[in-house]
Amino acid sequence: MLTPVPDNTLSRDIFSVTRLNREVRAVLEGSFPTIWIQGEISNLARPGSGHLYFSLKDANSQVRCAMFKGQNRLLKFTPENGMAILARAALSLYEGRGEFQLIFEYMEPAGAGALQRAFEVLKQKLDREGLFAATHKQPLPGYPRAVGVITSPTGAAIRDILHVLQRRYPLADVIIYPVPVQGEGSAGLIAQAIQLAAQRQETDVLILSRGGGSLEDLWSFNDERVARAIYQCRLPIITGIGHEIDFTIADFVADVRAPTPSAAAEMAVPNHMTLLDRLSLRHSKLLATIKYRLQTCGRHLLQLEKRLPDPVRQLHYIGQRLDDTAMRVQQTIKILLAHRQQSLLRLSSRLGAYNPREKIRVSREQTRYLGEQLQHGMSGLLQRYQARLEQQAHALQTISPLATLARGYAIVTHNDTILRNAAAVRPGELLKSRLAQGNLYSKVTKIEKE
Repeated sequence: MLTPVPDNTLSRDIFSVTRLNREVRAVLEGSFPTIWIQGEISNLARPGSGHLYFSLKDANSQVRCAMFKGQNRLLKFTPENGMAILARAALSLYEGRGEFQLIFEYMEPAGAGALQRAFEVLKQKLDREGLFAATHKQPLPGYPRAVGVITSPTGAAIRDILHVLQRRYPLADVIIYPVPVQGEGSAGLIAQAIQLAAQRQETDVLILSRGGGSLEDLWSFNDERVARAIYQCRLPIITGIGHEIDFTIADFVADVRAPTPSAAAEMAVPNHMTLLDRLSLRHSKLLATIKYRLQTCGRHLLQLEKRLPDPVRQLHYIGQRLDDTAMRVQQTIKILLAHRQQSLLRLSSRLGAYNPREKIRVSREQTRYLGEQLQHGMSGLLQRYQARLEQQAHALQTISPLATLARGYAIVTHNDTILRNAAAVRPGELLKSRLAQGNLYSKVTKIEKE
């Protein structure tokens, strides 16, 4: 017997399918961040809307995926069934069928993606180290004597390069450094070839080249060893690797990048036809210049010839000038001799006026007179000094202590000090008494005070 279920429909939260799918979608999109996922494309569909719909699977599972028109227009490859890819996607739910799905934002081939990331990492590293700096780039030679080519000896690139070099500039020698341009170990051999060419210094410029290919085919030219060999090479290097859209690390380090091997050969050498045209033009200009200069010099020579005087007449003119000069010199000498004779006569008469005998006589008279004056002055001066000395001696005698001593007084001293007070000595001490004539030495026996 079945038990009836109570009817409480009004208290239940009943989901519709649409609501359920919508809320599950909101939970998925809000709970999971954007993820990276790798797998294989299957069931690919391209409707007219421009969107892509497919399944992404691995060995055990698969998931529905969609990539809308706005994102797939940025793809650099064409997705195909069976292609392994690496993608960035967001989790979602297609509400119409309740199917779990991934919404793709970015997609790349799985192998190429890893290589591309490695390419970007190495590019940033070498850029920070300055290997791409423009200041390190070397100029290409204008007229190279020899061109070195580092490439595969069997590829199409070497044929194109040789053809261009022969067509444009057959004067230059071509030295080929054969290397493998892809595969294991090729990067090391390419780096060694660059180092060998730099060591030999037998070329003026190097071309590093290979034909087009995938990223994997060109990977040898993204090797760090090759980049550093190019950077350290003292020869200018032109890269012509792949097609115009292909870029490698070697292109960034090289002194010049060419879009193709043929373009690299064109950059390495000038066009000999252009040089011939240029030489022909310069030859014509040179001939015209020489002709013009010869004509100008000829006209100038004729003018000089007309202006050049007759040599015989010039010699006669020079002889005449010499004769005139000789006569003027003789006349000048005569005049100078006459002036010298007159000066000599004047000096002789002046010398007689200054005869030294007369000067000696006058000087003797002056000396005698001055001697008498000196003697007379000295006598008067001595008399005046003698009278003054007698006056001063008399005045000094008046105030001299010797005069006092002559009157019977004495100067008593005690220890070389004049004694003025009897209390200054004691009995038994010696005293010295200076008289007018001589000294007395006495001993104190008694002292009386006034």
